[in-house]
Amino acid sequence: MAATSKADLLRLTESEFAKLDKLVATIAPDRALLKDADDTSIKDIIAHRAHWIELFEGWYRDGLAGREVHFPAKGYKWNELKRYNADLRARQADLDWPAAKDLLRRKSQELHALIDAASDDDLYGGPMKGARNTWTAGRWAEAAGPSHYRSAAKYIRARLRAIG
Repeated sequence: MAATSKADLLRLTESEFAKLDKLVATIAPDRALLKDADDTSIKDIIAHRAHWIELFEGWYRDGLAGREVHFPAKGYKWNELKRYNADLRARQADLDWPAAKDLLRRKSQELHALIDAASDDDLYGGPMKGARNTWTAGRWAEAAGPSHYRSAAKYIRARLRAIG
């Protein structure tokens, strides 16, 4: 169930990140870097999740400032996510496992701070400014944080089972 208040969102964000962080802490670098059939590694998934928090932060701040909000990113449309994510993996190719984990931790802290600094009305009082849809900033934050943490953990558990 989606969060509907700042307190719920903070609790959900902390809980889901703690689960993912605990799982990630158990993974050796050699396993984190193994590519699957789609040329994606656990490291790629973790770095991807960190990047999407950064995207959300940009959308939120651009909307508040009255600037154009580029969804999902400048030069890409939602139906081009596969290309965007492949381009992102290429940009993040030189990240090693410790750096990817650190990036996710830092971005998660930034997300927590952004949520903490916002009011309930900022997060759930109406559509996020610049989003051109009905999702609230809180819903976008949840998608970039806790929902992404859950999907990353699900991928990682399946991937670890697959590689034995």
